[in-house]
Amino acid sequence: MKEFQSTYYFDVTNVSFRDIFQTKYCWEVLGKTLQQYIQKNLKSEIRGEVQNGAYIVGDNIFIGEGTVVEPGAYIIGPTIIGKNCEVRHGAYIRGNVLVGNNCVIGHTTEIKSSIMLNGSKAGHFAYIGDSILGNNVNLGAGTKLANLKVVEGNVYIKIDDKNIDSGLRKFGAIIGDNTEIGCNSVTSPGTLIGKNSTLYSCTVTRGFYPPNSIIKLRQNLDITRKE
Repeated sequence: MKEFQSTYYFDVTNVSFRDIFQTKYCWEVLGKTLQQYIQKNLKSEIRGEVQNGAYIVGDNIFIGEGTVVEPGAYIIGPTIIGKNCEVRHGAYIRGNVLVGNNCVIGHTTEIKSSIMLNGSKAGHFAYIGDSILGNNVNLGAGTKLANLKVVEGNVYIKIDDKNIDSGLRKFGAIIGDNTEIGCNSVTSPGTLIGKNSTLYSCTVTRGFYPPNSIIKLRQNLDITRKE
């Protein structure tokens, strides 16, 4: 199914690590494939600016030209960060992370075992676990990409009436290019959102959403006057 392919979610023409996406299913990029790719291609080097008070743990970290790591940021390898990125105060990069160019990992944002394509931004209070953010994705403040089910077992992807075993115990979300996620939204494990979509604030998602979707939570407000 085309909905399982990376090309359905991402344009990797200008992505320097495009060859990692040569898998049958888009989520197979995560897990061992991501770890092996980083280990194979990582050249430990700091070309950007690591400001005083930032923590760089280990010697298996690459930081590209023009990237700024602010005081209080904490980076664990293996990690590859591209050019002209911002790793802001309080960001926590937990390893097995692959970041493109012109990305933002913001204040108190935590990311692990994940990929950010060019121009993706998680500026404030986000959690990105075992997920892929496409080009120019924006996560509103407080977004959580949950990656682990409460019950034991692999994460399943729900499309129509089918449940497909991802083969992954931990799997967050696949977020297509140019998608906007509203503040305080949560994607349940195994969420797939197509390109150019909009997820409104405070919405919880699960399963598959096609490109150009507007996803919103409707609620009724009960407003009364004070006595």
